[in-house]
Amino acid sequence: MGTNGAVPGERGKQDKSVKRGNWGNQIEFVLTSVGYAVGLGNVWRFPYLCYRNGGGAFMFPYFIMLVFCGIPLFFMELSFGQFASQGCLGVWRVSPMFKGVGYGMMVVSTYIGIYYNVVICIAFYYFFVSMTRVLPWTYCSNAWNTPDCVGVLDGNVSSRAALNLALNATQKRTSPSEEYWRRYVLDLSDDIGNLGEVRLPLLGCLGVSWVVVFLCLIKGVKSSGKVVYFTATFPYVVLTILFVRGITLEGALTGIMYYLTPQWDKILDAKVWGDAASQIFYSLGCAWGGLITMASYNKFHNNCYRDSIIISITNCATSVYAGFVIFSILGFMANHLGVEVSKVADHGPGLAFVAYPEALTLLPISPLWSILFFFMLILLGLGTQFCLLETLVTAIVDEVGNEWIIRRKTFVTLGVAVAGFLLGVPLTTQAGIYWLLLMDNYAASFSLVIISCIMCVAIMYIYGHRNYFKDIEMMLGFPPPLFFQICWRFISPAIIFFILVFTVIQYRPISYNDYVYPTWAISIGFLMALSSVICIPIYAIYKVCCSEGDTLLERLKNATKASKDWGPVLAEHRSGRYAPAFSPSTESHLEVQPLQPEKSRSEAEAASPVQGSNGSAHSQDSRL
Repeated sequence: MGTNGAVPGERGKQDKSVKRGNWGNQIEFVLTSVGYAVGLGNVWRFPYLCYRNGGGAFMFPYFIMLVFCGIPLFFMELSFGQFASQGCLGVWRVSPMFKGVGYGMMVVSTYIGIYYNVVICIAFYYFFVSMTRVLPWTYCSNAWNTPDCVGVLDGNVSSRAALNLALNATQKRTSPSEEYWRRYVLDLSDDIGNLGEVRLPLLGCLGVSWVVVFLCLIKGVKSSGKVVYFTATFPYVVLTILFVRGITLEGALTGIMYYLTPQWDKILDAKVWGDAASQIFYSLGCAWGGLITMASYNKFHNNCYRDSIIISITNCATSVYAGFVIFSILGFMANHLGVEVSKVADHGPGLAFVAYPEALTLLPISPLWSILFFFMLILLGLGTQFCLLETLVTAIVDEVGNEWIIRRKTFVTLGVAVAGFLLGVPLTTQAGIYWLLLMDNYAASFSLVIISCIMCVAIMYIYGHRNYFKDIEMMLGFPPPLFFQICWRFISPAIIFFILVFTVIQYRPISYNDYVYPTWAISIGFLMALSSVICIPIYAIYKVCCSEGDTLLERLKNATKASKDWGPVLAEHRSGRYAPAFSPSTESHLEVQPLQPEKSRSEAEAASPVQGSNGSAHSQDSRL
């Protein structure tokens, strides 16, 4: 096995797609995938889940689910995209009836891409307003504050007494950071149907975040592959700085003990296992289409087996590490206020824009730590957003597939970015946060689980596990290890089904603080969830109707049978059962490498292997 996972016996192959392009090198792919998988959820969801579900005891089911569900699904999606060198639509040449799964992935990525950039834009807003001597959410003396506001830094004795009374009794206390968030940044309306006015500062920041995403993707993976050297690595620098600052604070150890102390009795609770499985599944970005898309730009013989293990473990380790950063500061805040850590712990936007910013006001040079924290959130969000946008663009370009659109891919990217910005505008209104949470809770929840389950069944049982294992052996030089074969066929689909059942049983109507969503809003949420799943049966029925055959069974067989152009996209990789009988129908879908000008040299010289930049032997002869 060569350093890039190339099969030694196939050294004469160039392994590059001139037409679609490839990653500049393997580090770009790994960093992009890490940036995609490691997102805001690692910081604002995992630590809270861990603390709520038994601390250190939660790590046990979490890593069990990582091994039996997370890594196998990750490897499946990477190998699927890499083998076909196609986006989430093109790969379904493997079984055309299931192309609706690819459309479902596109719908999910569209929803997530719309609201995810709104979260990034709020982080941009907080980043900009932190560039001041005193953070604007430090005191209760602002025009937007109410009489209920009690700040942790208000100096007089009466306010300190009121603070302790409010925290330890039933009296309602609102913090300056909460009032700043609700009454100033969002200017929150009283109902999801009451949109109010667009918050212009947020709209401006939304424009900034979409411009940044577009500029980073202006040349597709060629440009984003360079940007990720910074966006995927710098959050770890910031996390480490905040970690070192956090553990040196008084009370930090108390917060970390809250986070890690095992409650072994919770191991027997089904909810804990359900939360662990769900967090692994959603955190790795399975069934979004992004993994298939990113892997499609790999060289054909890249060792995606190794990559999937590295990326999955990095993602989960980041989640655990972020927990130390979050809970060390929350422990310090709880110690400062003289209350339990549970009083100040939160998750989601409440942690990122209320609890943590308030804790930062207690630190010396608080604007510096605030700038660092929100810059980290921006980078974590952008890493995921790049892949969401590239997923949509790649699916469109691959589907059309002609030279005209490939040359104008930048304009497709611009069009998708402009559409994303316009669709995000309603989320910057006074009721925007209600809509954002509605999309987060419904658009990308159980629909992802259904999509992933159908994908497993289609590849393993419709296309056939033996066929797929042979494909991987042809690509990597070795078949998938026995453990992965068993997981793909039995264990992972069973766990996915368990997640689906768990999600249905645990379902509670969405609420935001004290606001309960009306029935019509929840109905819209279910319609959003259904809109991605419904693509699967609709396209399947359409494909069966269009297929050849006299009986329904014949039509079904033809609709599920792999199309003639399924397989490696480069003609030079199509060996064995993929060896082309160059008919016009198959030839049009294969990419033929242009002959090198140097071909005029002697045949022997052209066929001699030369050493590639990555250390693997190649041949100048494309062997067409």
